[in-house]
Amino acid sequence: MNAPLKLISHKLCPYVQRAVIALKEKGVPFERIDIDLENKPDWFLKISPLGKVPVLQVGDKAVFESAVILEYLEETLPNPLHPKDALTRAEHRAWMEFGSAVLGDVWVLETTGDKATFDAKVKQASDKFTRLEERLVAGPWFDGDKFSLVDAVFAPVFRYFDTIDEIGDFGILGNKPKIARWRKSLRERASVRDAVSAEYPALLTAFMKKHKSYLSQLDQRAAA
Repeated sequence: MNAPLKLISHKLCPYVQRAVIALKEKGVPFERIDIDLENKPDWFLKISPLGKVPVLQVGDKAVFESAVILEYLEETLPNPLHPKDALTRAEHRAWMEFGSAVLGDVWVLETTGDKATFDAKVKQASDKFTRLEERLVAGPWFDGDKFSLVDAVFAPVFRYFDTIDEIGDFGILGNKPKIARWRKSLRERASVRDAVSAEYPALLTAFMKKHKSYLSQLDQRAAA
């Protein structure tokens, strides 16, 4: 690949983080352009039919949807993040979809203002993480000693809990030692750390407050 890469992004988007992590793992230069999703530029809407990030610009072509971007990077760049075996690769893709389902739960957790909805989603998220705990191996990564795209997908999920855990212990990740080890490994990975800016926690807190979420109502950090 010789065409310059530009990743159209948003500072909080977990799907953007997936692509950033993959690009950094592959060691290729790219330009990141963060936009305001509440005031989308016309040039962005022209290249993003769904009006969503991330969008990867490769020369004069645009690739949208994070899963498609990850597969394109995998097909065209060195340092593979998918397993060689076709069946194992398919299984990894399935768990990546599972990761997207977990993100859906987290979205509700951080935006709903209704306690009953929040409590129900806590249970659903906890159940999903229990299934994940059963699948994990010794680590340090999802499938052992090689970092994969599944790791890139779940890293942004766990990043949310760095903020959620400061607000309260809701038992979602409790009593899951393999997940705890995996989460720690991901937090310490350079590509994961560098996928967001230093202002990410403050931006996430402000986002939840803006949505008048139940979590923001519980957040006593500002008053401490």
